[in-house]
Amino acid sequence: MNSPAHAELPEPAGETASAADAATPAAPIEPVPASALSAPRWLLTSLALASLLALLASGLLWQKLSSIQEQLARQSADAGAQSVEARAVAKQAQELAREAAARVAVFDARLSEVALQRTQLEELMQSLSRSRDENMVVDIESAVRLAQQQAQLTGSVEPLLAALKSADQRVVRAAQPRLTPLQRAIARDIDRIKSAAVSDTPGLLVKLDELVRMADELVLANAVMPASGTGSAQRALPEAKPIWWQRALQVLRDETHILLRVSRVEQPEAALLSPEQSFFLRENFKLKLLNARLGLLARQLESARADLVAASLSLNKYFDPTSRKTQTAAALLQQVQAQMKTLQLPRVDDTLAALTTAAAGR
Repeated sequence: MNSPAHAELPEPAGETASAADAATPAAPIEPVPASALSAPRWLLTSLALASLLALLASGLLWQKLSSIQEQLARQSADAGAQSVEARAVAKQAQELAREAAARVAVFDARLSEVALQRTQLEELMQSLSRSRDENMVVDIESAVRLAQQQAQLTGSVEPLLAALKSADQRVVRAAQPRLTPLQRAIARDIDRIKSAAVSDTPGLLVKLDELVRMADELVLANAVMPASGTGSAQRALPEAKPIWWQRALQVLRDETHILLRVSRVEQPEAALLSPEQSFFLRENFKLKLLNARLGLLARQLESARADLVAASLSLNKYFDPTSRKTQTAAALLQQVQAQMKTLQLPRVDDTLAALTTAAAGR
């Protein structure tokens, strides 16, 4: 529709000039509709609104960016402060580490000193313990050797047993593993001594003293015995008064028996002994017995056995074997000779060897 209110739009100058230069006739211009005229305004309004919105968005973005920058600044400041604190803490930690290292070094040095002192103390204690054990070993050895000498002198194993038992108790109280072989050796020697058959030396001495006492009462082989057979026969007969000639005959018979005696002597030397020789024979017999006694006390067993053999030969050769006292003396002498064979005391070689090993410290 054509509206008379709308005026025609002026042509641009450029276009007029170009038209004039061309010298062509102008084409007729059609009128612009109203909707076309209102379109730029809406566009401008839209552009304005868009610009306003963009401005608002830019403002918001700028504000947000500013807040972010401020936050970043604060965070950066906080990070810087924390970094400074961390550096301070790190420096402090380094100082503490140095101090700790120094203390650890001091502690290591002190620990080394303590370990050295402990080692020295242990060595000292071991030395003292070893010295005590060595002194104990020396004492036990001395006691055992002394007891062995006493046993040899007395002929009794009681001192040796007492010394070994005391040594075993001391070793048990010490409780040292290296003394275990010594304890076993002592136990073996104690068992061997208890099982050994040893003669009673005091009993042998009593028997020898009895033989010495009986020496003066022994009957010699050439001794004249009183004829007592007739008297005993007469005492057995009922009592009756003999006649004078019977009494004279009895006196003659007794005198004849005294003057004449018939006997069998196996050793001619025994029949030829004079009274003085008989005295020296008895004294010689006593001396042989006393020598055997001294040899027994001195533990000279071979010499004592030789004296007993000589005394036995003298007894069988010069004394009457049918006499009861001679037979008693011969029996005692045989008992002494038999018991002299078991007078060898058991030795404690195992204990002495173990003591030597323990004293050497092996």
